[in-house]
Amino acid sequence: MNHPTPPSDERVAALVQDAVAAPSMHNAQPWRFRYSRRDRTFTLHADFERAMPHSDPDARGLHLGCGAALLNLRAAVAHEGWHPETRLLPDPADRGLLATVRLADVGDSESDLGALYPAIRQRHSSRYPFEETEIPEAVREGLRAAALAEGSTLTFPTSWHLQGVLELFREAEARNVTDSGSNEDLARWTRTDPQSTDTADDGVPHHAFGPRKRGGGAPMRDFMGHRHLADRDIADFEPNPQLALLSTGHDHPQDWLRAGQAMERVLLLATLEGLVTSIATQPLEWPDLRWPLRDPVTGTGTTQVVLRLGYGPTGPGAPRRSASEVLDIRP
Repeated sequence: MNHPTPPSDERVAALVQDAVAAPSMHNAQPWRFRYSRRDRTFTLHADFERAMPHSDPDARGLHLGCGAALLNLRAAVAHEGWHPETRLLPDPADRGLLATVRLADVGDSESDLGALYPAIRQRHSSRYPFEETEIPEAVREGLRAAALAEGSTLTFPTSWHLQGVLELFREAEARNVTDSGSNEDLARWTRTDPQSTDTADDGVPHHAFGPRKRGGGAPMRDFMGHRHLADRDIADFEPNPQLALLSTGHDHPQDWLRAGQAMERVLLLATLEGLVTSIATQPLEWPDLRWPLRDPVTGTGTTQVVLRLGYGPTGPGAPRRSASEVLDIRP
């Protein structure tokens, strides 16, 4: 499809609003966008003021979130009929410049990517118990292919491997309870009082925490930390959660961006397939726990994120900043 005229500023803002529907660690939304009318190009920048020095000291998680936003932007651009010509880390001298996306009107339209567009606003993390219904193998295979399309690998641990992964989560959760740095990050990015819950456009509001876990094996982060929230429900979660490990061959900023795009592509497809999802990163925040998450058969690959998938309640969404807060349009 050829576009004789470039998109209006309103359409540019709408594309960025789709991008920022992406998930990010603690919903910190660590991104900024610029758009150049002259060459029809978006640039994606890291917002390091929204980094987490304790839970994400090397900004790996920040790159994952920005990669997810990049995937949403690409999907929205493809849905509009443009070809999103994308480059990762185009300027080695600028570590904050993560990617460029040029609206090209020639080449592959990425129709498969554009088909994911309806899920962008539907997808959000569900922190509620999931059903025991097993995900069909055909759906799993589609999710694997989605990750592979973005240069990543998706595996579904079972049996002893799954139990090993869950043990790593239990260890990480135990550490986080008493870790002052982790609790500082939670305090900054969670909203528990009525005023901030009603007005904040970032972070995780208390109504999106989900119930406190009484039992079950699901790797759920307790966003309350060591604080107490009156009238919060308690629930038993699924004893054998259906997890997926998303991995890359290497562990550099470019790999983190690719993993973030793969993560979002998997989550969007899962949403279209009727699945609910949540993201788990607790052991990835501890270097000595992250390494054992790798594939035990090959001993290769670096796990970037763990996804919890299944069927169940979608739960409430978390707020997002408006495009006007994160977008700068230039001539």
